[in-house]
Amino acid sequence: VMVTSFASNAARLHTLGVVARETGRQLSVQGRSLDRILKVARATGYLKDFPDTIDAEAAMRLPRDKVLVVATGGQGEDRAALARVANGQHPISLDSGDTVVFSSKQIPGNEVAIGRIQNQLAAKGVIMITDRQAHVHVSGHPGRPELLQMYRWMKPELLMPVHGEMRHLMEQARFGLSEGVPRALVQTNGDIVRLAPGAPTKIGNAPVGRLVLDGDVILPGDGQTINERRKLAINGQISVAVAIGSRGLIGTPQVRIQGIPVEEDRDPFLEETVDAVIAAAKQNGRDREKLRENIR
Repeated sequence: VMVTSFASNAARLHTLGVVARETGRQLSVQGRSLDRILKVARATGYLKDFPDTIDAEAAMRLPRDKVLVVATGGQGEDRAALARVANGQHPISLDSGDTVVFSSKQIPGNEVAIGRIQNQLAAKGVIMITDRQAHVHVSGHPGRPELLQMYRWMKPELLMPVHGEMRHLMEQARFGLSEGVPRALVQTNGDIVRLAPGAPTKIGNAPVGRLVLDGDVILPGDGQTINERRKLAINGQISVAVAIGSRGLIGTPQVRIQGIPVEEDRDPFLEETVDAVIAAAKQNGRDREKLRENIR
């Protein structure tokens, strides 16, 4: 059995340790983030009774019903342990009849990546259990009772929600204020906030956003270059070259296409396009901007 889990949810790791002990299974933990969380949790006083773990090679030598593997990658991350197991690039291998439990729900946006891994596992005959088949999901996010307990422990002077979408941030701020927290400040990515002295307030903005590395060039992920590439990838590209003289069109227009969904009809398509360019070039021939728009 393999279970995927967010590495940062130490409480879930504790539960899986208990499950391994009570079912007579050896526990193997796969994924660098899981190793890191285990070390930090133990160093700070958590997971003291967590069972000893075995490496991948030892796990593969055990009978299938005597090992429980905890692995990262339940959200479809390319280099995580589960993805490498699914595509056969990991010391742990799964065969027909093995079980993988996805203990976290799909985060919106990850459906395609998760589906790809699940299809690879399905091709191996692996049985998969998600929150749709069984009650296996345990949220890593606190609910209102847990938040309220934290407020009572911490007795904060200021609540500044920092995780979630705006509706989540605003709701947590309202909840904190309703439960006696004196102040709440809702901020967004890039806001520079001064907490003290005086009343907490926003004092500026910092540049934020995704960057894209192309070779040794770093570009903004929502900049002109990357947006142009997205359009090219989605729509393809047509370029038209025409020669215009004092009396109008000279010669035959040249049309080049890339990524346009015509294959068998490519030549007729190009011929029709050239005819359309010639017809467009005869309109407003002396006004270059109108000419460009007609041809476009």
